[in-house]
Amino acid sequence: MRWTVPAPLTALLCLPLALACADDEPSSDTFVIETTGDGDPTGDGDPTGDGDGDPTGDGDGDPTGDGDGDPTGDGDGDPTGDGDGDPTGDGDGDPTGDGDPCGPECCPGETSCDGDDSLLCNEDGTAWLPDEHCDGLQGLSCNEDLGVCEGACSEAQIGLSYIGCDYYPTVTLQHDSYNSAPKDEYGVAVANTGDQDAIIIITQGDAMIYDTVVPANEVEVIILPWVNALTKGSGPSALTIDGAYRLRADRPIVVYQYNPLQSTTTNDASLLLPTNAWGDTVMVAAWPHWSSHPSFYTVVAQEDGTTVTVSPPAGGAAVQAGGGVAADGSGVVVLDDSDVLQVASQSGDLTGSRVSADKPIQVFGGHQCTNVPANISACDHLEEALFPTQTLADEYIVVPPAQVPNSDLAKAQMVRVIAIEDNTSVTFTPNQNADQLLANAGDFVQLSLSTAAFVVEGDKPLLVVQYMVGQSAGYGTSDPAMVQAVTPKQFRDNYLFFAAPRWTANFVDIIAADDATVSVDGQQVGGWIAIPGTGFSYTHVQLSNAGDGTHTVSADQKVGISVYGVQSAGSYWYPGGLDLDINPQ
Repeated sequence: MRWTVPAPLTALLCLPLALACADDEPSSDTFVIETTGDGDPTGDGDPTGDGDGDPTGDGDGDPTGDGDGDPTGDGDGDPTGDGDGDPTGDGDGDPTGDGDPCGPECCPGETSCDGDDSLLCNEDGTAWLPDEHCDGLQGLSCNEDLGVCEGACSEAQIGLSYIGCDYYPTVTLQHDSYNSAPKDEYGVAVANTGDQDAIIIITQGDAMIYDTVVPANEVEVIILPWVNALTKGSGPSALTIDGAYRLRADRPIVVYQYNPLQSTTTNDASLLLPTNAWGDTVMVAAWPHWSSHPSFYTVVAQEDGTTVTVSPPAGGAAVQAGGGVAADGSGVVVLDDSDVLQVASQSGDLTGSRVSADKPIQVFGGHQCTNVPANISACDHLEEALFPTQTLADEYIVVPPAQVPNSDLAKAQMVRVIAIEDNTSVTFTPNQNADQLLANAGDFVQLSLSTAAFVVEGDKPLLVVQYMVGQSAGYGTSDPAMVQAVTPKQFRDNYLFFAAPRWTANFVDIIAADDATVSVDGQQVGGWIAIPGTGFSYTHVQLSNAGDGTHTVSADQKVGISVYGVQSAGSYWYPGGLDLDINPQ
């Protein structure tokens, strides 16, 4: 592992029913009996007698006389009247009958290149739309023959997971005694998950900040300057132009951020989500305003002209107005690439606030420094990069962290189960005496000072967040930290992760099916504890601090992991990874 400090650097039937036929006199030996009054003895409006209802006599069944065979008169040549211009009635919009639905500009679903951009033909074939930017800094180029981006970092290659090539590390509110270098530094850890070296480029706005190469299967820790507008003070809410860093790689990587990096008395860390896993809607998880310290959520944009709409929880919220956000927690703000909107509480709890946008966004939830619960000291920084709502599921497994120094005992935690939709029923296995109906999106069930392990299920998607309790609660070393639970539907069978070896103790907690075989750093693990009635078990594995902080988990079936470190009055906690499937119900 390498620790690096960069040098500071500063987009009809008004029909002319031709009564010409009326000039034709019947022969003297023909009887004509007309009862319709239109000059047509057959009664179909067509005096030609050919039965097609078309008085023009051209045989196409179209009385409009325009020659397109379409009696509707809409000019699309399609007599079916379904508006697709396809008279064959097969619904493909193709009047030729050969199955080709191409429009005037292109064929729907077709791709092409326009410089460094891959374009996609829209549904009716009338226009080319941007599909993916082939970023050269990520090793991508557009294949002219296929019309798609190619390279290890293309969307087709990396899919939806915590592994990607484009990240936005973002400083958040921190206690002012712990956000000044060199004593305390903000940093990121970059883990190269592949078998080839990865080139890393870090920018902020138009400014180049740092570049490096991370060797295959190694981790590099990079120290970055604090962004004072985002971390200093206790509010108000504000918009910071180019407040986020952008970190790109030409090979898939994993990125964690640490606020601050060194083990100290007010830390937390986040597993960053790559931009390919961002979404357009996020439910906020935070913690109540405590003493003079606000809770917060932080919104980051990737694309210029991103319109962000923020809404308070159903019970309301008191927000420090600013940056386009009103005191009631509502607002509409336009962000450009790398801009950051940070919303700080005035009082109350921001949990249940909703953030939506017309383009993908990243949202952090947390707290500057808080007790958990409010009457248990000491305060600690909280932060978590929140999962998009479209990746949330209806089932989660929650296990308590281990105590230090006695890891055979469980450390107590607070657990919040947050509804994403109105009228969500929540049940627990084993029973936690907390089953209930949550009336509003953003409402939550809270379990206090719990050492239980359980499965929680909803009849609609849930967001489940766990909070370590303060050291004074009597459950061993460490102060508050927060982590999101991961649904079993997004477990993986392998992980590469980082745990900074400077902490007193680092753990990986593993959740697996009862019959799973799991190894950490190549060694099979035991000590499994069954979760009654669920078919799942969990174990706490203390990690060695002798190495560079790089660790692996591998299993014969999919498992879930969370990673945390503790010291006296300090801790961090984050999910070890996941596959962010869309609507994993």
